Amino acid sequence: MENNKNRSVAPFNKVLYLLFIVFAIYQIFAKHSHIDAAASLGIALAFDPFDTQQPWNERPLWQKIWLFVHLAAVGLLFGLAVGIGDK
Repeated sequence: MENNKNRSVAPFNKVLYLLFIVFAIYQIFAKHSHIDAAASLGIALAFDPFDTQQPWNERPLWQKIWLFVHLAAVGLLFGLAVGIGDK
């Protein structure tokens, strides 16, 4: 029974994760708002697209790399927003 509950939550997280990423891409290209895009990407990280019941140490390496690259993209966008705002 508990496995069915986790399966119903996982697609919800994946959908929200994907929607926030798509929204961030829209903000970058349509609105040219790097700070808003960084915020949207940061919020996307709250909706872990992988198995949330699996401890960090037991996750596959590719999942860890994916999440760190995602976090680096958030930092890059914040840096761009601050750098562009300095002009």
